[in-house]
Amino acid sequence: MLRQLINIRTALALVAVAIVSGTIFYSNLLAKKIEKEEREKLSLWVEANKFIANSGENADLTLASQIQQHNADIPIIQTNEQDSIIDSRNLDSSEITNSKDYLKKKLEEFKSAHPPILLVLSTKPYVADKYYYGDSTLLKQVKYYPIIQLLIVALFILITLYSISTRNKSTQNQVWAGMAKETAHQLGTPISSLEGWVEMLKEDEANQSISSEMEKDVNRLKLISDRFGKIGSTPKLEEFNVTDQIEKMVEYIKRRAPDKVNFSIDAPAEIPVIAKISGPLFDWVIENLLKNALDAMEGKGLIAVKIKQRPGNVVIDVSDTGKGISKQNIAKVFKPGFTTKKRGWGLGLSLSKRIIEQYHKGQLFVKSSEAGKGTTFRIILNT
Repeated sequence: MLRQLINIRTALALVAVAIVSGTIFYSNLLAKKIEKEEREKLSLWVEANKFIANSGENADLTLASQIQQHNADIPIIQTNEQDSIIDSRNLDSSEITNSKDYLKKKLEEFKSAHPPILLVLSTKPYVADKYYYGDSTLLKQVKYYPIIQLLIVALFILITLYSISTRNKSTQNQVWAGMAKETAHQLGTPISSLEGWVEMLKEDEANQSISSEMEKDVNRLKLISDRFGKIGSTPKLEEFNVTDQIEKMVEYIKRRAPDKVNFSIDAPAEIPVIAKISGPLFDWVIENLLKNALDAMEGKGLIAVKIKQRPGNVVIDVSDTGKGISKQNIAKVFKPGFTTKKRGWGLGLSLSKRIIEQYHKGQLFVKSSEAGKGTTFRIILNT
């Protein structure tokens, strides 16, 4: 799926580059052609002005007047040899009236855009006017068209990639939920069988110690099966005392931890910390975080859980004094399949984040981590 997404992205990028490159090339070609035509048009306009200025009383000015009137879109500023402004055409008259520097700014802009067209008025002595001009509206549109198209193509690519990504995530979620439910279904039959064998063992008092331990393990399997069965379904959230739930999971992990690993819980005294949660799924998250903390320590250290009630939410910090997480791995710890352990699938933290954020509408993230000093994961639950 990832390779397919990369291939689609590459293909879209190549198509975008081809479209934009072709558009820029053609637009530049078209712009140069229009620019050449506009200069020729303006040169003809200047000559028409010269003809009108130098013509006698009986001269036919029809064609020259038509040429002069035809230019209604190319902005022009007429100056003398010293670049003192004489006249202007096709510029914003309101700006000319309201701003003293408007023509000067436009003159500098035109100077950098195109070389002026000279109108020689006299050769002895030499007198000439200069006509500076800017781009017409059409030429500006042609020049800016590739940029606009680039933005449109970029927007199209972003929308396409977003839709592909959303579809892939939806597909992954369906596959994830399907695998979880199938696992729960497959566990159902052997668990039922084991429950029957445990009941048979209980009938003989000599097997009481064995049957008691087996019953605990079977109940544990039932809990795991129940958790997997809830993946993909909208869980029923109920009000629970979060402190009680966490204390149970800490006791469970404590019994399976080395003697040199200490546990502590810091919670509001005599005040229940209430939040709406799915009991089995929330326990799964706490268990995963505690196991993760245990794996991060080399058989000794402290795992501390701090619970705080705040207006509108409950904050739970699970800290350890383990090896910590490197900076480059902090962004990866919640990705499915990522693990630094020699065994395991790297799904625990990914599942935990999914349970807290999708099912409980809360947050789960790495609050802090320092190499050699430990890590703190934070859960925020809305109340």
